[in-house]
Amino acid sequence: MQLSPLQEKFILHWGEMGSRWGVNRTVAQIHALLFLSERAITADEICETLSLARSNVSTSLKELQGWNLARVTHVLGDRRDHFETYKDVWDIFRAVVQERRRREIEPTLSMLRSSVLDSASHPADPRDQRTLERMREVLDFMETGTSWIDEMNRLDPKTLIKLLKMGARIQQYVRGPVKPLPPAQAPPVEPYAGAVADLEADPEAGQPDARQPEAGRARAGDDPS
Repeated sequence: MQLSPLQEKFILHWGEMGSRWGVNRTVAQIHALLFLSERAITADEICETLSLARSNVSTSLKELQGWNLARVTHVLGDRRDHFETYKDVWDIFRAVVQERRRREIEPTLSMLRSSVLDSASHPADPRDQRTLERMREVLDFMETGTSWIDEMNRLDPKTLIKLLKMGARIQQYVRGPVKPLPPAQAPPVEPYAGAVADLEADPEAGQPDARQPEAGRARAGDDPS
């Protein structure tokens, strides 16, 4: 499978972003290849296209299957397993959200719920009163968030996109028109560089000479009348 320069750029960048999201770089690159491929491809094709070892590809495909981001399909007349992934970015987003919820959110919710229920049936340590209040706040927040996720997952992608666009317009209405930036102020006028240099060289320059008579003072020998 020959990749174009643009496809190579996308796959390499997807691998870099995957490592920043906590996903193995090879796993992210294989997922990007499956996403760009117009057909289901075999593990051998993945090895050849990305120059990866077969053991590395097998492990990465199992990881993608665990995230529900790769599925096995078969081609008539070919006994090998072929792999494909979602082509809709919303389906990919939903799969990632659901798996992260199962791995990260559900265990935390279970711990918080059991702790709050235990505190209701057993007298709590006075030192834990403030801790339980904080735990209830976290529990309420996470339950609200998961309820919102469930509602979003029930919507069709087209309806969800319309809802998001509507929310953006509502935010603009509530926020009001964007205020223009204040006009830039003119920079302060700096003194003539030559004059500054002259003053630094001769501090007495520009100062009135004490030996010279002031203007309007009577000269010696003038008639005061």
